Amino acid sequence: MADSLRRLVNNESCRTLQDKLENWYKDYYMNSCDQNLNCCCEIIEMNSRIQGQLFTILSLTAQEGGHYAGVETIKSRLLPWLGTCFSNSSIAKPIENNINLLQESLEKDRQLRELSASREREIQQLDSELNSTRVQLSMVQQDLTETEMDLEDTKTRSATALLAAEDEIIHLRKQLKSLQAQEESRQRSLDMLTDYERQLRTLKDEIAVLSAEKSVLQSRLSRSRSPSPVSQHSRSCSPMQKELQKELHKELVPSSPLVSRLSSVSRKANLLARFSDAYAQGRLEAQTLLKRFIDKMETVQRIIYIATVESFHVAKMAFRHFKIRVRKTLSPTHIGSEELEDAVMDYVICHLDLYDVQCSVNDVIRAMNVNPKISFPPEVDFIVINSFIKEICCIAFAMQTLDPPLDIAFGADGEIFNDCKYRRSCDSDFTAPLVFYHVWPALMENEIVIMKGEAVTKRGAFWSSVRNVNRSRSRSLSPVHHHGCSGKSGVSRSRSPSPPRNINTKRSTSMSRWVARSGPLIFT
Repeated sequence: MADSLRRLVNNESCRTLQDKLENWYKDYYMNSCDQNLNCCCEIIEMNSRIQGQLFTILSLTAQEGGHYAGVETIKSRLLPWLGTCFSNSSIAKPIENNINLLQESLEKDRQLRELSASREREIQQLDSELNSTRVQLSMVQQDLTETEMDLEDTKTRSATALLAAEDEIIHLRKQLKSLQAQEESRQRSLDMLTDYERQLRTLKDEIAVLSAEKSVLQSRLSRSRSPSPVSQHSRSCSPMQKELQKELHKELVPSSPLVSRLSSVSRKANLLARFSDAYAQGRLEAQTLLKRFIDKMETVQRIIYIATVESFHVAKMAFRHFKIRVRKTLSPTHIGSEELEDAVMDYVICHLDLYDVQCSVNDVIRAMNVNPKISFPPEVDFIVINSFIKEICCIAFAMQTLDPPLDIAFGADGEIFNDCKYRRSCDSDFTAPLVFYHVWPALMENEIVIMKGEAVTKRGAFWSSVRNVNRSRSRSLSPVHHHGCSGKSGVSRSRSPSPPRNINTKRSTSMSRWVARSGPLIFT
């Protein structure tokens, strides 16, 4: 018996039976009905073999116990089990259960086949999608490879181009430095040449003026030594007057066109330098004088700008009147091939000292006293900047003798800022498009700016300027400024106009000086 039990254990039939049961359970829904039946029969056969071996072992074990050994155990356990297995009632019930199980297995087999078919279709569809995805992936990988190759090629070309560009930039910088050095040397040479030419023009002008003065003095000396003819009381000019007129025309006529052109250029350069000095020095000196009486810098700058504008206006009017008087004097006795206008202009240029600048200064101050932007409050009399106004009047008067004449640009508060005409002051709003007020006018020649002015720009400049003008017009006279002191002489704190002056007396005095310098010419 022990050998039979050992062989049963060594064959591992029970383990194999358990494995087959587990495999059948796992594959039950995947197998067909025939496959499941085959598996069940196989398990039954294996189970029967195991039961046969067990019954053999049971028999051997009972024999080893003796003739009556194990009877009670067989009666109590084996016989009831055998009776239950072979009873009719118990046999019919498993058959019905088997039929139900067969029907259920058939239905489940059909469902399993349908599920298997749908899964196979899904698997085929997934396989097709997987294949297409693999194809797309291969194409993308190929494109990525080509893109990487193009990128590497582009990087190589860019690096080469960058190196070439850097070399070219270095070469161009070297050329630029050499050209700048050449330009600086040429500019220095040109500046030296310009200085030499300017000195030459100045010397020629001085020589021409000295020669003219020498000839006039010699002619006057010879006339003073010779006996004078008897004057005739008639409307016609005497021979002496005609001779003096001829000498005057000889004095005014330049020796050559080159001398005239050089003289005009030198006078223009001199006037531009004076105008620049008036802005750089005279304006600041006038500001210093006005700031003793007025604290507000805006008012001080407005006063100086208006004084400059009025000086140009008054000087141009005085130049027109002066030129008319000279033309009226020279026209009856004009002789020679020279045009009358040229002779008049030459005479004006040679006798700029006859300009009555003090009369123009008084007119400027009178115009400033009634200007609505600066006439209130009456802190200071504008006579304190008399020297500044006089210098601007002289410059403006002399600028009218140039060909073409120079003039200042028109400026109005609230106008659009023109970068070609003006520079912004340091306290300006550099983003503002409108001019708040002007500090210095621009100098023009035939509508072309040759010297920029200065202006203050602020946001809301137009409305601020309108409010300031309205407020200044509606405001009453204020009391004496607190900075003024009674010990200051020559400064009037009232806004009364300048002292009256006898214009006829002044004009007669200027006429006498003109007659003393130029001979028998008399203004009518």
